Amino acid sequence: MRANPLISGFDAVLADLDGVVYAGPAAIPGAVEALNKLADVNVKLAYVTNNASRTPAKIAAHLRELGAPADDDQVVSSAQAGAALLAQKLPQGSKVLVTGSTALAQEVQALGMAVVDGAADAPDAVIQGFDPELGWRDLAEATFAIKGGALWIATNTDMTIPQDRGIAPGNGTLVAAVRTAVGHDPLVAGKPEAPLFRTAASRLGAKAPLVVGDRLDTDILGGNNAGMATALVLTGVDSAEAALRACTAQRPTFIIDTLAQLFTAYPDVTFDGGTVTCGAAAARTTTDSTGEQTVHIAGSPEDSDSWRAACATWWAAVPDTDQATAPRLVWHTELP
Repeated sequence: MRANPLISGFDAVLADLDGVVYAGPAAIPGAVEALNKLADVNVKLAYVTNNASRTPAKIAAHLRELGAPADDDQVVSSAQAGAALLAQKLPQGSKVLVTGSTALAQEVQALGMAVVDGAADAPDAVIQGFDPELGWRDLAEATFAIKGGALWIATNTDMTIPQDRGIAPGNGTLVAAVRTAVGHDPLVAGKPEAPLFRTAASRLGAKAPLVVGDRLDTDILGGNNAGMATALVLTGVDSAEAALRACTAQRPTFIIDTLAQLFTAYPDVTFDGGTVTCGAAAARTTTDSTGEQTVHIAGSPEDSDSWRAACATWWAAVPDTDQATAPRLVWHTELP
């Protein structure tokens, strides 16, 4: 096992919020304490969120209420990214229909765009972001405007969002409803696109940031797209088994149970012939005469070392795939 804690190799953490720091309004146990420890080891911190329903100032205020370190400029949101993308595509004064929150509308107005009320105002663009108050009429107005020729930008396409009561539909589900009606995809401003992460790293002056998130298709894919190291934390949407089955672009550099594990040594993953070991766990990939591939795992499904070993052997067997995979998993006390 490495002698130094995992975080020692990095000068900044770019942390997702929903499912990493909090679920709904409440902090995830141990998350705030871990974030506060970053300053003790001279590691900078920024928050990178796809949730466009609140302004960065309100998000930062909420984080401070929870006891987490947060200045307003430490929060980089998909609302900011969406407004910036609008500004790249359209001149100041262009008319924009905001299908989302007041916070998103404020970001659009701050860049000199004119926010309009509906499709009848002939908007030049529609920008769609998450707001729990959105309803059918809002989605219909967006559809009418897009069908009328308006540019369509989505702040993000997260299909789900962690809440205190469980996993709920995210902005991606509402975007999918509009997509079905208009017959094409929007431009996407937030994760998994790289600029959001690069903006956050630039604000901090970070040279070696670690992206920490709970979603493979946004946090991990986005961090990988930006050329950064990534850590999947198992406190939100995706599991270690989901990581094992992920396509190459969504595979994390590290898998951690909680943010507290940033401050512990990450276990070594070693290859010995066809066997991979991690801690007390081991794994091996085999292929039978029919071509079926099986991942054999010696360990417990509740032990992340088992999944780290399983991921290593499977990813070595299938190093390059643009599709999710479906190996057969067999658990053992000892490898056969």
